[in-house]
Amino acid sequence: QVQLVESGGGSVQSGGSLRLSCAVSGYSNCMGWFRQTPESSREGVATVFIDDGTTNFAEPVKGRFSISQDNDKNTIYLQMNKLEPEDTAMYYCAAFWNRAASSPACGNWGAYDSWGRGTPVTVSP
Repeated sequence: QVQLVESGGGSVQSGGSLRLSCAVSGYSNCMGWFRQTPESSREGVATVFIDDGTTNFAEPVKGRFSISQDNDKNTIYLQMNKLEPEDTAMYYCAAFWNRAASSPACGNWGAYDSWGRGTPVTVSP
């Protein structure tokens, strides 16, 4: 079972940037970031297929967020730029083992079954 620990959350003004990190123990070939607020259900933000680096983004964050991996450090990053108050949420790192070993499968938000405890992000106007 993969274990995930997020860090890097904080408070920033609108237009600012943050980089979230997810330390990974174990291995899964699909890694992702999700977010949730008290008023909404958890939603997918970005995914990466570890085997070839293929990425996928939710529409609200396209062009502003990027996801990357550092295999030497076993860490997944979420770089968030041009942050907006609507990005305020608890951010979670997630993983699942993609048996098909295909990059499109990593975009199946509902397949993720390993979760970190989250790191909070607050964006003020």
